[in-house]
Amino acid sequence: MTRPISHDRAGSQRPRPGPDARREARLEARLRAGLRGEVRFDGFTRGLYSTDASIYQVEPLGVVFPESAADVRRAVELAGEHGTSVVVRGAGTSQSGQSIGRGVILDTSRGLDGVLDFDPAARRVVVEPGIVLDRLNAFLRPHGLFFPIDVATASRATLGGMAGNNSAGSRSVRYGHMVEHVRGIEAVLADGRRVEFRRDATPGAAPGGGLGADLGGGLGADMRALYRREADELARRVPDVPRHVAGYALHRLGREGAGLSDLLVGSEGTLALFTALELDLQPIPAVRALGVCRFDGTGEALAAVPEIVALEPTAVELFDATVLGLAAQMPSFERVLRQLGEDGSGPPRDILVVEFAGDDPERVSTSLSRLESALGGIAVGVTRAESPAFQARIWAMRKAGLSISMSRPAARKPLAFIEDCAIPLERLPEWYRRLTEVIDRHATHAVWYAHASVGCLHVRPALDLRDGNDVERLRAIAVDAFALAGELGGSHSGEHGDGWIRSEFLEPMLGARLVSAFGEIKRRFDPEDVLNPGKIVDPPRMNEPSLLRARYGLETRKLPTALDWEAWGGFSPAVDMCNNNGTCLKRSPGVMCPSFRATSDERHSTRGRANALRLALSGQLGEDPWTSPELYEAMDLCLGCKGCRRECPTGVDMARMKVEFLHRLRAEQPLSPRDRALAYLPRYAPLVSRVAPLVNLRNRIPALARLGERMAGLAADRPLPRWSSQPFSLPSRPPARENGAPSVALFVDTFTRYFEPENAHAAVRVLSRAGYRVEEAVTAGRPLCCGRTFLNAGLVEEARTELDRTVRTLNRFVARGIPVVGLEPSCLLTLRDELPALDPGPEAAAVAGRARLLTEWLVEAAALDRLDLAPLPVRRVRVHGHCHEKAFGADGPTLEVLRAIPDLEVEAIPAGCCGMAGSFGYEAEHAEVSRQVAELELLPTVRALADDEWLVANGTSCRHQIADLADATGRHVITVLDAATEV
Repeated sequence: MTRPISHDRAGSQRPRPGPDARREARLEARLRAGLRGEVRFDGFTRGLYSTDASIYQVEPLGVVFPESAADVRRAVELAGEHGTSVVVRGAGTSQSGQSIGRGVILDTSRGLDGVLDFDPAARRVVVEPGIVLDRLNAFLRPHGLFFPIDVATASRATLGGMAGNNSAGSRSVRYGHMVEHVRGIEAVLADGRRVEFRRDATPGAAPGGGLGADLGGGLGADMRALYRREADELARRVPDVPRHVAGYALHRLGREGAGLSDLLVGSEGTLALFTALELDLQPIPAVRALGVCRFDGTGEALAAVPEIVALEPTAVELFDATVLGLAAQMPSFERVLRQLGEDGSGPPRDILVVEFAGDDPERVSTSLSRLESALGGIAVGVTRAESPAFQARIWAMRKAGLSISMSRPAARKPLAFIEDCAIPLERLPEWYRRLTEVIDRHATHAVWYAHASVGCLHVRPALDLRDGNDVERLRAIAVDAFALAGELGGSHSGEHGDGWIRSEFLEPMLGARLVSAFGEIKRRFDPEDVLNPGKIVDPPRMNEPSLLRARYGLETRKLPTALDWEAWGGFSPAVDMCNNNGTCLKRSPGVMCPSFRATSDERHSTRGRANALRLALSGQLGEDPWTSPELYEAMDLCLGCKGCRRECPTGVDMARMKVEFLHRLRAEQPLSPRDRALAYLPRYAPLVSRVAPLVNLRNRIPALARLGERMAGLAADRPLPRWSSQPFSLPSRPPARENGAPSVALFVDTFTRYFEPENAHAAVRVLSRAGYRVEEAVTAGRPLCCGRTFLNAGLVEEARTELDRTVRTLNRFVARGIPVVGLEPSCLLTLRDELPALDPGPEAAAVAGRARLLTEWLVEAAALDRLDLAPLPVRRVRVHGHCHEKAFGADGPTLEVLRAIPDLEVEAIPAGCCGMAGSFGYEAEHAEVSRQVAELELLPTVRALADDEWLVANGTSCRHQIADLADATGRHVITVLDAATEV
């Protein structure tokens, strides 16, 4: 049961000692009193916000979630009065450390995420800084418009963060940087004043407009004067490359129509805090197409880039062979790699993904043909991707490039520190060759990927910053790489900004004079150094030990585990696979992460939980972190959907980690009576089924339901699953079409047997009609169990006991070559997932390798061909896939089985988790979150079903959630097949 915690000082596991404690407490109290948004100064929240996607970790003083521009203004004023710095943060995906610091963090992603104004005719929109790019584009899509700076993190990147970085993205060869599309900015200065800067305004405008000439004693005039003074130096020192965001964009003030908005974009929150952005939009091209070009080496691919760019593509993206090799090990990318000819039969090749777009399909197709001709004899081959679905799969792999590169379980990880260099196109092969020599000289290796079209290749050398020698290598490689970039006429910051990782190298690239001018800009806007100090101006050394996350060694908390984590090198390395890039923060439909999508709270994301476990493993949550209420709360809303297992590009398996956490917790805190009853359900189910009518009275008598909520914490307004008084047992003579029919072993789970036995009977009928002899997987005593309910409670040894019985029984069928099939995804797939982690022996491996959902086996065995399928009384079936089916790629066979039925339209519902998650939705403290998850996509779709549509949902939890909250019927696919084969 959830134990609510307080986010005030008293609730902190890690109180801040020292003489400043009273001053900090006063600031916290004033923030709480003066802001509408939430204020958190507890140790746990500080720990979660101490990291981003960089190599750094710095604990802030506290975190504020502003709900209005007035909140931002007041927070800055109060922080200034208390001598505290302010760091603004969106999704926290910065790779250079821009979104962390020791002051107060302002997280704009929760309360400042709206569209304030929209003029489709003028192609302009005004948004708050916390709105996510994908969400903005979803809003714009019906109007045929989009915001064209499509960063790889579009599913969680906020527009404020993109403006702070001056982001670019994959299509910058066509659309340029963020700054080209920001028409105006509303911001709060370091002294708390709200100002507005517009690119198209004239100097001397009224207060709040234009260059801000009337604000702060003439900011606009001062910046213009500074530009004129430094114009010659800027012309001499600023690299002439398409990508350059190093330092402040003083050089842009010389352009026609420029304003202070040009200077603020890319300032990394060091000059002002954005509260609104006015953006220019672009029409969505009617047609896009990709040409995927394969090469025998990275050098050969890069040598072809200038010729490809001459064809005027909208994007040219590189994947080196290492990244492709890692992607090939991930289930989510197997299909697309096969389509691209990278099926693993030979060594992976480097590829360039080339996109053409426009409104004329014939012209786009001709561009692809020209690409094929241009690369004849140069590339190994070119695959055309013209269908939107194929293109989407390729782009999904590209956008996961960062996380793919980090997915190898190893002490050395490919790190971001020289990944942002932008080099003239004609010198890319030389850059690759000479930088590879630098990396080799320092005894490591690197991955290469990303924006070949503009010479900005993300190069990530592999290092382990827990090793002091590698910390020195970090700096040595950076010095050599940045010097080489400068020699080749490039920039060390192409789109990711400076932060702590590159700011100290501004002087070698741009010179002492321009760095001094940057200091003048900072002091003019922020004389007290309140806003994000240490970034761009007066930075620390990039490898300053007190900033590095690696100083908190996880191995200091290496613990014996209940599950097998050897594939990751142990539990701690498995946790450390999370690179904080935040794929789990996406809001779009998909499995991961339902609790974050419902709550918008960092604590309830996969990343938040991984960081919570990091804090525990490194001793930052105290001496007994496993019983801390903060860690419990972070793990509590994990629904165990396993979406992260598939959708997280680094393969963070939070559902399994939650089992490990609960196992450790149970050593200190026994189960509540309710949780014990739920866990042990498979063992007492045979007895309860005998009195099913009596037990089912709870759903008919409201007083009993209310009593159950008070006594056991089961939500009174949710009907519980109805016990069957006739649990499933195999008929003594199941029908078969012929003597000597091949056998199939049916593994009937607890939920099917005791709550929905009709599904198992339908399976027997369908298999028998297909000519198979059904054998039930049973043993002496009570029925078999997969151990799922015990794992959900952290009772690993009880689950192991159940699985031992099940393996011994099922292995008798496996040894005879008899297929083992099941109906309930969460139970059957436990045999494929948790079983090997509990029992690494050969018998368990054999069962795990042969266990199949019935739909999977019907497709694999071509058994559908043996069925006489007839049309159904409905024209369409909509399918809601169970989370575990999706996590294992096992949802496709359901669609394939249904599409074999004549005259039937089959459509998958683009929805994530249903929110029930076993008993989660029945538990009083979780019932509301369960509803919120279901309402994201599933329930609105179900309510809109037509009378001539059926709904298929293979999960028992899914069917009950649909019935309870939408008053609709969800059917297991086997019952649909039963209806289609009924004689």
